[in-house]
Parts: sequence; structure tokens; C-alpha cells
Amino acid sequence: MLTYSFDNTGSDSLYEHLYKCIKNDILSGELAPDYKLPSKRSFAKNLGISTITVENAYAQLIAEGYIYSLPKKGYYVTDIAAVGQPVFAASYSHSQPENTNFLSAAHTSLTFSKQPDADTSYQIDFSTNHASGANFPFYTWAKLMKEVMSDCSSELLTPSPAAGILELREAIARHLSDFRGMKVLPEQIIVGAGTEYLYGLLIQLFGTDQTFAVEDPGYSKIRMIYESHGVDCLCLPLDNEGIHMAALSACNADILHLSPSHHYPTGIVTPVSRRYELLGWASKEPSRYIIEDDYDSEFRLLGKPIPSLQSIDVMNKVIYMNTFTKSLAPTIRISYMVLPLPLMEQFNRRLGFYSCTVSNFEQYTLARFIREGHFEKHINRMRIYYRNQRDFLISAIKKSPLDALVTIQEKDAGLHFLMKVDTSMSDEQLTQKAKEAGLKITCLSQYYFHRDIAVNHTLVINYSALKTDTIAKAVELLYQCLI
Repeated sequence: MLTYSFDNTGSDSLYEHLYKCIKNDILSGELAPDYKLPSKRSFAKNLGISTITVENAYAQLIAEGYIYSLPKKGYYVTDIAAVGQPVFAASYSHSQPENTNFLSAAHTSLTFSKQPDADTSYQIDFSTNHASGANFPFYTWAKLMKEVMSDCSSELLTPSPAAGILELREAIARHLSDFRGMKVLPEQIIVGAGTEYLYGLLIQLFGTDQTFAVEDPGYSKIRMIYESHGVDCLCLPLDNEGIHMAALSACNADILHLSPSHHYPTGIVTPVSRRYELLGWASKEPSRYIIEDDYDSEFRLLGKPIPSLQSIDVMNKVIYMNTFTKSLAPTIRISYMVLPLPLMEQFNRRLGFYSCTVSNFEQYTLARFIREGHFEKHINRMRIYYRNQRDFLISAIKKSPLDALVTIQEKDAGLHFLMKVDTSMSDEQLTQKAKEAGLKITCLSQYYFHRDIAVNHTLVINYSALKTDTIAKAVELLYQCLI
């Protein structure tokens, strides 16, 4: 039977150590494709560990696409070198287009082409996915601000480099190494006031003659930003593993923007086999690049964060982007991107004249917040808080008559889950009825650019901004809307 030593696990938990051992054997070829792994019970007994440890390790490997399970048969090693092999099946399906009309970048008039902004006129809002402001670490942040004013008075008045102050970029590089397993240099990092600003920099860097592609369904604001800068933007459909490869291969896209570790709103995690296909696509042309939007990777509520696409890129084709807006507060407009070194050299040569759009005051404060371990503690605290919020909401649903009318999907996919509803109403009718009841909801169909492939009768339930004492009322209101 497969055997591993647990004598030297370092700082890893037992399940993390086992996960890494199996993953390394798969990548090295020690475990061949379709090799049957031991059952959880027998494996645990052989290794002298608990069954839950093996279960957590297997769950992480399944989430990343390194292994797959067959009902009543067991767990098997995925053939990660095989192109197009399905790794896991999502609990919902996406309609596959019969032609290539989805490649058109034409603007069509859609009922739900833009997600509405936050509206305080609603009693309860299931649509916003902002971080909870009530949990912002005000005391720690204020303390660090005072220290920065005292210790860095001269630096605060010194113009920042275009990419941001070195102290913050060093802190981000260490965080990425510790939390995401990414080995990047501070000199590869560019800090900016929000991802929208960084998108604009990339358009200037690549040129407006390049064609961008985004996910469909997806966050429509990304497409709108690209189009507002005068670049062609294609909306490509998804299958159960992420971007539909046939659609990507058939189009003329140069730059692909995607969220492989947690797609919003479907919750899809792109498995490792599809990730290598994407890197293969990017390697075929010098002008091709992938923008990896990792906007809420900190809030995976089950297992370890999914490794980034950038961490397996050896061809300098992936641009990694993340933001502190999701993890700290919506009004902290600090984001960053990691450029491959060749692109960073181009940036310094062509766009290095820009001033950094984040004040030195905020940059030095955030650098200390990360460096002194406050950010890690905040993330750990918020993961527990959001997990409790989700569990409380799901528990309230299961205890109510609503449970008979809905099916919950992708509940571990960050700060939202999908809820398939049993109703004869159209999505437009349902959202209007909810509005009249003081309940703001969004449907999965609202996130599609091409409505002919939209999945209907599925709600996107964001719970990060919900107040615990309103959850019971929210569940009752939603039930009333469905009967």
C-alpha cells in the first residue's frame, strides 16, 4: 500500500503534508494516471492518522484536479497530461453553443447586461459581495497609522516610484510566498488604486490593437472597462472546467482574463489539466498572455487555497492580479499585479513616468499591517466569521419551508453560493417580485453576455454583508417570493 512518512511535516498540518506528498508523486510520475488510491479508512489505518485527515487531503486534491472520484469505486489519479480530460463534474451544467456566434464582440441589448449598484432602499441585500465593514481592524489600523506618521515622516513626503514603495512590494511578495506558494520578486509587483486602474495600465502596455477575452458568465464590469478603453473584448463561454477551450482556440484573442481559482459567479475551480491547456494556448503566440484575477482567494472556506496559475507558469505568460478591497474593506482601494520580468522591463521603459496612484501614507501602513502578521490574523478571523455566516444561513434555509424549493450548490466557493430554485417564474419576474418584498437578489442569468447560453432559475446568494439578526427574515421573504 502507498506509504508516506510523517516524521518531518514542518509547519504543515497532517492533511497538508499528505496532500503535498500525493501531489508531488503525481507530478513526478510516481503515481500513474488512473492509479487507484487507497480507501480513506485503509489509508488512514496504514499511515496511523485519522480518516478525516485523509478525507481533507483527498478533497484538496480533487478541488485542484489532481485526482477524481467515482461513486462506490474510489479515488483515482487524474491524467493531467491528457488534453480535455474531464476532472470533475460541477453540480450544474452550462449549455454548449452549437456555433461560433459567441465569438462576436458586438454589443447586444440585454436585459441584464450590467449588475446594479448597491441600493440602501432594500431591507435585505443578497447581491453585494463586499467584505463586512463591521469587522475591519480599526484599532490596529489606527495604531499603525500613528506609527507611520511618527517613524516615516520624511518618506511620506517623498514621491513614490511608479510601481509603489519598495516596503509594500516586499511585504506583498512575502505574503504571496507564504500564502500562495508563489516565488516572485518585489520588483515584479505594481501597486495601484484598484484593479480598474491596473487594467488601464495593461491596455496601455499591450496596445489597443490587442483583443481581450473574458468569461461568460462573468463580472460584466471587467468587459465594460476594456471596451471603454476602445479595445475589442470577446465573451467566451465556460464548461465545467472553466473557459471553453474550443471557443478560445477558435477566436482571435490575444489576452485572456479569467479567475481560475474561483470563478465568479459559478464557483468553478479550473483543474490543473485545463490550466496546462491554457498555458499551452498562451505559449503558441508571443502576443498571448493570461490575466489571472485572484480577487478573493483568501476566502476559500474548505481546505487550502487553490494554487495560482502563475505558480506553474514557466513561460512568463501569466499576469497575476489581486486586491485588498475584498479582504479588508471596499473603500481601501489598494490592488496589485505581478508582471513577468520581460513585461516589467517594458513597463519601466514605457510607462515608468506614471506616479503611483496610492498615497504613501496608505502604502506604508499596509506594509506594516502585512509585515507584522496582522493581515494573516485578519484573514483567519474573517474566514471563521464568513464560514459561520454561511453555516447559519444554510441552517436557516434547511429549517424553513424554503428548503423544499431550493438546491444549494458551490457552498465552499468563497463569499457566495448558488441556489437553484423550483419556480415557473422567469428570472426577471422573480427579481421584480423580490424587489417588491424589499429583497434584493441577483440571478446567475444576469451575469451572461450571451443570453442564449444562460442558466436560469439559479440565484447568486452573497452573504458576506448580511447581518446575522436579519437572516431568518431574509429566508422567510425569499420563501414568500417563491410560493
